[in-house]
Amino acid sequence: MVANRRNFLFRVSIVINIAVLLYAAMQLSGNTTPGVYWVPVEAERTAEFRYLNQDRNDTYTRFESSGRNVESSARNYEESTSQKTPSTMATTNKTASSTASVPEVDRKVISAVPEPDASNATSIDIEDEDSLSPTTLAYLRTLLGCNDRDMLPQTEQRGEFWVLKNFIRADHGLLACHETITYTTHAGYEFLDNVHPLVERWMAPVSLAIHAPGADLTPAVNSIRYLRDCLSDEIVKQFVTFHIFFSHKHIPSKIPDPDVLLQTPYNCSTKPPYENVNSTYMKEKNLLYPVNVARNVARDAAITHYILPSDIELYPSPNLIPRFLNMIARNAKPLSTSTKPRVFPISIFEVDAKYQVPSSKTELRAMLANKTAIPFHKFVCPNCHNIPQGQQWMNAAETNQMDVFHVGKRRGKFVHWEPIFIGTHQDPYYDERLSWDGKKDKMTQGYILCVKDYDFMILNNAFLIHKPGIKHYVKNAKRDSIAGRQSAVVKSIIMPELKKLFGTRNGCAL
Repeated sequence: MVANRRNFLFRVSIVINIAVLLYAAMQLSGNTTPGVYWVPVEAERTAEFRYLNQDRNDTYTRFESSGRNVESSARNYEESTSQKTPSTMATTNKTASSTASVPEVDRKVISAVPEPDASNATSIDIEDEDSLSPTTLAYLRTLLGCNDRDMLPQTEQRGEFWVLKNFIRADHGLLACHETITYTTHAGYEFLDNVHPLVERWMAPVSLAIHAPGADLTPAVNSIRYLRDCLSDEIVKQFVTFHIFFSHKHIPSKIPDPDVLLQTPYNCSTKPPYENVNSTYMKEKNLLYPVNVARNVARDAAITHYILPSDIELYPSPNLIPRFLNMIARNAKPLSTSTKPRVFPISIFEVDAKYQVPSSKTELRAMLANKTAIPFHKFVCPNCHNIPQGQQWMNAAETNQMDVFHVGKRRGKFVHWEPIFIGTHQDPYYDERLSWDGKKDKMTQGYILCVKDYDFMILNNAFLIHKPGIKHYVKNAKRDSIAGRQSAVVKSIIMPELKKLFGTRNGCAL
């Protein structure tokens, strides 16, 4: 009798254990995120990423069956952050990707969007090179495979510098990573007179890092307020996101709260704080301008896949963005056949102070012919911006669409070339140990690009124009001394580091 009872209890315990295991298994399977799958990618979707994945044996991409509604996300974002400024983006400027969910766009245009193929040009029919159609945008999202980024305000430490990232944000709100390009730039507040003319020609996101040590913070903040509140239009408020940074040795005595700051309109009856600046805290303290810190701060904050790291006094040719992205979407040669990392350099020029900045390559060529425009730094450092096939570029007439004019390399007679280019977040950073005062601050990045065998795909119709006024070389003994010391650091410390990290390649040099 006792034995039978023991057998019965043993069998019951087995049944209970099995039931517990089954229940646990059901709970675990039920916790899997619905609609999320991990699937192997059989081949890279685009030449843009082909070189990034050369050493990967297994690549996985996460697909979500339910797409993110960008407009809804933007509303949630604005509600969850403290700086609540209503968007002034005109309805006509909203792209499909910023006003509808990705699946909604895909359903509308899926029959018209060809499958991305890195080895062939696409059959997308582009009717207007100066705009981006929903079909093109949907195709770009698939082709680029980029991830959207946020614009949350953050206080970060970067080496010896404190960074107030997204200190005052543009009113455009969240944007999809594929739908536009961010102009990333930098300045001291005394150069902020360039912001409005730059944005007038760019009309897209600008990420601007302002160096504001010590007492420079107050005029810097007031300059931002003036640009947002006191001009004849609101394009600065709409497009420009401002970041502030300063050394831990020169922290301002008081840092204003941007939420409180923006609640009170600026007194526009006063002159702009950035006009006719005679002296700054930075100059009084003999501080060097940390140009590469500024460049990297602005770049890191950009929320788009493509970025144009440039200087604030360089104004871009109009309609550059839609023409460039339409070119990317067409994916014609050499884009479709490229197997190397690549960037897209833009030709740079100066114009006489008495003349307006040209609005097209046709106008620019006419000014070059009558000598009212010249190649950038022709009388300062011609080799620094001597672009491959530069003369052929100037001789070539403007075309009705953007294409790659020539694929160059940074070697040979162009070994000291300092290109300004459209690139991505994957490109090498600028070395933050180098200052503007020490000169040749972009050379280390150029060396890395050369060693990594980047293709420099020079654009046929795009150009940058420096703020009017022809520059001439002026000897500066103080700056030459700083440049000598910086050059010694590059030669003795930085260059050996780069060779260890990235190796060498025949023809590559600083």
